Amino acid sequence: MSSHPIAELQGVLEEAVSLGIFPAAQAVVMHRGAQVFGGVAGNVTGDTRFDLASLTKVLCTTALFLRSWTEGKVGPETPVARFYPGSPVGDAGATVADLLYHRSGLPPFVPFFAEALTSTPELLEPSCPSATRARVREEVIQAAARTPLVAPLRTATAYSDVGFILLGEILARAGGAPLDVLFSRHVAEPLGLSARFHRLTDFPTDGRVAPTGATRPREPAPGQDGMWGELPSRASMPGEVDDDNAWVMDGVSGHAGLFGTAVDVARFGQAVLAGCAGEPSIAPGPLWYRALASDPILEGSTRSMGFDSPSQGLSSAGHFIGDTPPGAVGHLGFTGTSLWVDLRRSLVVALVTNRVAHGRKEVRIRDFRPVFHDLVVQALGLSDLTPKAHG
Repeated sequence: MSSHPIAELQGVLEEAVSLGIFPAAQAVVMHRGAQVFGGVAGNVTGDTRFDLASLTKVLCTTALFLRSWTEGKVGPETPVARFYPGSPVGDAGATVADLLYHRSGLPPFVPFFAEALTSTPELLEPSCPSATRARVREEVIQAAARTPLVAPLRTATAYSDVGFILLGEILARAGGAPLDVLFSRHVAEPLGLSARFHRLTDFPTDGRVAPTGATRPREPAPGQDGMWGELPSRASMPGEVDDDNAWVMDGVSGHAGLFGTAVDVARFGQAVLAGCAGEPSIAPGPLWYRALASDPILEGSTRSMGFDSPSQGLSSAGHFIGDTPPGAVGHLGFTGTSLWVDLRRSLVVALVTNRVAHGRKEVRIRDFRPVFHDLVVQALGLSDLTPKAHG
């Protein structure tokens, strides 16, 4: 008996590993609430946690925003200046919504780690005192708050790690606990996720972690050459967060730091669908609807609150996901991770890889993602949602 076409995705993952696109991967596909595919390739198991990179922005930070919004502690109109008075972004009148929609005018990236490693090279020592890591973490947050705007507020969409560093700390202060504690309490436990942050002051991990880079700090990513000078370095310990800014923040930040499996990512995607269906998943359904709607101020933006949607032309989501109203939401992670949720098809595709273990300039994942997503949709016979005419 022939197997279902969706099973061929396993061979696709294995071929990508053999081609060196990434060393290892997990993928989970859910359709109408049921898992229809689960694949693992490379030297990992289904329990191995991957560095989720910027998926942290949706699984942790956006989810905790929804929780805080539900509780009335922080909402879209909450001014940033309430938590960071005197900051450029606060003085400009930015709100929490501006951070979520990436329209605050803050720059995409600032190498805060460069100053941290120059002033405090003992951060590179495994024995670095917890108090030192805590001090440096607060210094990075204050540096993020002092960051000048590079564009006027609400004039352009510019994806910003800096904005989510601040947003993570706003939620932590509003919630009265560190971000990693709030994530475990309000997201991981209710949804049954194994995902967690890896604090450097709480090492070692349990070892079930896919490797990423070999040195600390990491080599510049494409487009980052010349952004910082010579820095002290050492071999990187397995299980450390790949992102250098998150690393100097003790591994816990609103923009990166979360580790998890494809099952974790898919379960969160399913929670998004459940929320849209009106179930009380992290937040009430009406708040999910408002959060997943496109930016109402900047016409043409692909951003909703924390999430992205497929861009016109060739998207990482492929040709089909999101092609039919109400579309799709998702996010990518720099390490080679992604989540796409097709709201019309009730389809969740979670793909996690450690492509950066082959070097940050290995970017063939950009070509792999849309092909993989198209294969998922076609294998499930969901490529054409056009209603059929009846004769």
